[in-house]
Amino acid sequence: MKTTLDEMQAFIAVIDSGSITAAAEQLGQTTSGVSRALARLEEKLGTTLLTRTTRRLQLTEEGDAFLAQARAIVASVEAAEEQVAARRQRPAGRLRVDAATPFVLHVIAPLVAGYRARYPEVQLELNSSERYIDLLERRTDVAIRIGPLADSTLHARPLAHSRLRVLASPAYLAANGTPQAVDDLAGHALLGFNEPDSLNHWPLPGNTDALLHIRPAVAVSSGETLRRLALEGAGMVCLSDFMTQRDRDAGTLVQVLPALTVEVRQPIHAVYYRNTAVSARITSFLDYLAGNMTGAPFIR
Repeated sequence: MKTTLDEMQAFIAVIDSGSITAAAEQLGQTTSGVSRALARLEEKLGTTLLTRTTRRLQLTEEGDAFLAQARAIVASVEAAEEQVAARRQRPAGRLRVDAATPFVLHVIAPLVAGYRARYPEVQLELNSSERYIDLLERRTDVAIRIGPLADSTLHARPLAHSRLRVLASPAYLAANGTPQAVDDLAGHALLGFNEPDSLNHWPLPGNTDALLHIRPAVAVSSGETLRRLALEGAGMVCLSDFMTQRDRDAGTLVQVLPALTVEVRQPIHAVYYRNTAVSARITSFLDYLAGNMTGAPFIR
């Protein structure tokens, strides 16, 4: 074989990260080293795989065809490594996990040190996305999804559930008054999401006994941004317990209209492909995650 695995990995990393510099950082190599690997690969193949401009990299037709084969080869090597590791009963290799920023910060991050101590041969890669991603396109092994799942070919493992509450800071309520009825919310700054609009249904009775739909005075893309706005006294928010439990325990956020709140619990699932070649790594991570979430206050 003319080409090497390192050259193929460099090529794939450049495509996935969008630049040679980002690929070098991802691979832990120098920019010049990745650039030379690409040049060697093109020379060996006798064709141009990427066209380079000052602003972007563009796959050629030949590059697009080679990319699919390179991904398959690298995946096969990873699968072979996983099989060897499985025989030793020790998960090893890279595990790419995607989750919304709040879940990474409040649930996964506190568990990383313990997981790494138990499985030191797993190279954990955490990515944060506020939207659902294509696992294959983003080369992601497992994604954590919060809320009802759409039908798909992905395997889904339920991990926990987390209750929704309407919250505000004591400073906001002191300055603007504490609502005593749902209708009182009309005079308050209600903060919500710009998409999807379903996240702007709060666990309070609406006009027709359905959940209350609010029109945000400020709309954002991230739950963590909403949490920060609420802590700063900018208005009221509706967020899941997994990201606000510590705030409520500390008294920096308090529940609004608790007696009128409808119990709504968001399901939390892990999704991944059934035929994945990294099943041992996924199992080790999800078992550890689920085990530590079982006694967490936010799933009461």
